[in-house]
Amino acid sequence: MVKDLTTDIRYLKGIGPKRVKLFNSLGVHSIEDFLYYFPRRYEDRTKLTDIAKLKIGEYQTIEAKILGFDESSAFRRRFLNIFEVVVEDSSGRLPCVWFNQPYLKQYFKPGKEVVLYGKIDLHRGCLQMQNAEYEILDSESKDNLNYGRIVPIYSLVERLSQRMLRRIIKGCLDENLPEFCDILPYNIRQCHHLLNIASSILNMHFPKDIPTQESAYKRILFEEYFLLQLSFGLKRLKADKIRGINHKINEDFLNEFEKGLPFELTSSQMQVIQELKGDMASLKPMHRLLQGDVGSGKTIVALYGCMLAVSNGYQSAFMVPTELLAWQHCHSLRSQVSGLRFSGRAINVALLTSSLNKKEREKIYKDVKSGKVDILVGTHALIEEHLEFKNLSLVVIDEQHKFGVHQRLRLLTKTVNPDCLIMTATPIPRTLAMTIYADLDISTIDELPKGRLPVVTYLVDESRRQWVYDFIKENLQAGRQAYIVYPIIEESKTLDLKAASIMYEDLKKNVFNKYRVGLVHGRLKQKERSNIMQSFKDGKVDILVSTVVIEVGIDVSNASVMVIEHAQRFGLSQLHQLRGRIGRGKYQSHCILISDAVTGDAGERLQAMVSLSDGFKIAERDLEIRGPGEFFGVRQHGMPELRVNPLGNLEVINIAKQEAKRLLEKDPSLSLRQNQGLKYTLSVRFPDYEKLMAA
Repeated sequence: MVKDLTTDIRYLKGIGPKRVKLFNSLGVHSIEDFLYYFPRRYEDRTKLTDIAKLKIGEYQTIEAKILGFDESSAFRRRFLNIFEVVVEDSSGRLPCVWFNQPYLKQYFKPGKEVVLYGKIDLHRGCLQMQNAEYEILDSESKDNLNYGRIVPIYSLVERLSQRMLRRIIKGCLDENLPEFCDILPYNIRQCHHLLNIASSILNMHFPKDIPTQESAYKRILFEEYFLLQLSFGLKRLKADKIRGINHKINEDFLNEFEKGLPFELTSSQMQVIQELKGDMASLKPMHRLLQGDVGSGKTIVALYGCMLAVSNGYQSAFMVPTELLAWQHCHSLRSQVSGLRFSGRAINVALLTSSLNKKEREKIYKDVKSGKVDILVGTHALIEEHLEFKNLSLVVIDEQHKFGVHQRLRLLTKTVNPDCLIMTATPIPRTLAMTIYADLDISTIDELPKGRLPVVTYLVDESRRQWVYDFIKENLQAGRQAYIVYPIIEESKTLDLKAASIMYEDLKKNVFNKYRVGLVHGRLKQKERSNIMQSFKDGKVDILVSTVVIEVGIDVSNASVMVIEHAQRFGLSQLHQLRGRIGRGKYQSHCILISDAVTGDAGERLQAMVSLSDGFKIAERDLEIRGPGEFFGVRQHGMPELRVNPLGNLEVINIAKQEAKRLLEKDPSLSLRQNQGLKYTLSVRFPDYEKLMAA
């Protein structure tokens, strides 16, 4: 690339200081970010549908004139504000309805023309479009960007309009696309009929037609994963030269550990354990990703690996993202190995977090260095410089997407070439995982422990709050416990949201004054959080009011109800993680989402939660809604953001994988002249792998 596309967007025409902040909130910081900020869908405004030809149940686009709205139709019904507009084209009239958006009347002026996109429903015998996306047209709108063509529709934030964004992106394309250089070798482009990069980016934003847009998408997808596979290939070339620790399999000790478990391992867990044993017995360092749904039993598999290390006289480190989860894991692991002895002594599981006082931390440091600690569970505190292991051989990283790549690497440098097991409860289809995480071996737990009942999920609005409270009381009277989760701790001046601390006082004094109510959040000291969680686990607290601090790891089998307030404020994977805190016992569990959001991404997330329970299917839906960059947490992996959704296009991805492998076989150091563009791009987009190119 001749021009530096990392230039800040504030230098682009049409963007001032205020708009810079808006675009930054969308993840757009540089010119390159702008060029790759692709539409989430398209509208073919060359083929609009007449109102008379609309079909029930389909999403369709119309252009019509606003006749007006009856202010008497904007009223409060069951705490729901309904705003209705009637539009007309030459073939007929159509009422359009929005919920809880009364401000729309300032935009929908009678006589104006509007383009509407939404689902057609039947309401009281008449067609109706609900919660449509809209664009008010005027003489300025009917230009070659917004009308009479395939029009891009982007994800927006408030105070940004589609028309404004299209104009800015078009200007950015005109100024910068001519400067683009194609990094893909010509023979690869020719062999797979790939467009050049400039034409691809242009047609991703403003496609000439649908087939051309599909060709552009294919090119972008190919390049994204071609670069990803090159980086992985370089990493593997270096890894093949490294020797790790050869663990011996002590079947007697491992069988004793397994027999002491209070439950029977599933066949899926047993399969993963066999893979783990094979890795740890090899001289090649293990780099394995273990994925499985919430509650599928990943932790016990990781503990099995720790026991294998212990039986060889080595130590294990178990890093988790939060102190609450570290506390939970430490207590859980201790209970699983209690009574188990090796070489005449008990297995020592210790906890290290940043909230420990100096005296406690120094004792842990001393015991770890001397080898008294067999398994060390902790948070980011495990990567502190002062911590030294005597003989660390296994590193387990739970909820890996919560950690940056540098944090993971720092833990791995605590010893020489340890085995590494990375765990995630954000599963994706195995075929896709093998491509996305090509630098790791993949293990999947695809079944839940025996006897688990699926959690029943409801979506209710504010009008059913009393029913929610009554439902909680019914379950408490039956001997169960409940969570009530809020997105924030204290009241916000900018967000109209109920806060955990405020609602805790109200619930405790009024709604649930006959029950024991506890509060836990991230600002409490570790000891306070631990005491409250232990009380809840012991049944001394009936209702736990919480923030997302309980998102991962908390396991209370008697808790059968979870209420999530302002559910639209949470991501889909986060909602699924929260729901995974219940349904861990023999009782039927219920998750209740409270929200008035019914449209947009938030509405899609909530409907997915109600209709889906399988974590793999939820992950696919989350990927569709959020896009690949945020979903895979690639910035946390030390990878660049992936810009296009790979679902349904594994064939293109696999071709990219094969071509990357062939190229590295011919030029493992990317030293040939035709590969210099690739080498430069990898050094920019994959800074953590730059050193591998010199290997």
